[in-house]
Amino acid sequence: QLQAVESGGGLVQPGGSLRLSCRVSGSTRENYATAWFRQAPGKEREGIACISKESGDTYYPDSMKGRFTISRDIANDTVYLQMDNLKPEDTAIYYCAADRLRHSLCAGWAVTSSGSWGQGIQVTVSS
Repeated sequence: QLQAVESGGGLVQPGGSLRLSCRVSGSTRENYATAWFRQAPGKEREGIACISKESGDTYYPDSMKGRFTISRDIANDTVYLQMDNLKPEDTAIYYCAADRLRHSLCAGWAVTSSGSWGQGIQVTVSS
């Protein structure tokens, strides 16, 4: 099974940048994908970015292209989300998820029984 743990959240001013990390552990020798989601108060959870471990292929919903960049460190099974030009509306709990079913995660933005969610981390954009 895969486990995911987020780190790097916090308070940032509007226009600032922040980088989140997601460390994946467990059965990481096989290929898997890792995605970032977020959920703002009163809103549904939405996908931000997804990356395949082996190929490095990345996927973004159209609404998230431009200010968010996903990358990976294969040696350390860590995935990063670089967030630039942050806005108050980016305030949310950010979640990492890892799943062996890469198409479900990166195309369907759904975590299956072959994957798992992290516990979530708060990002607040405020002056």
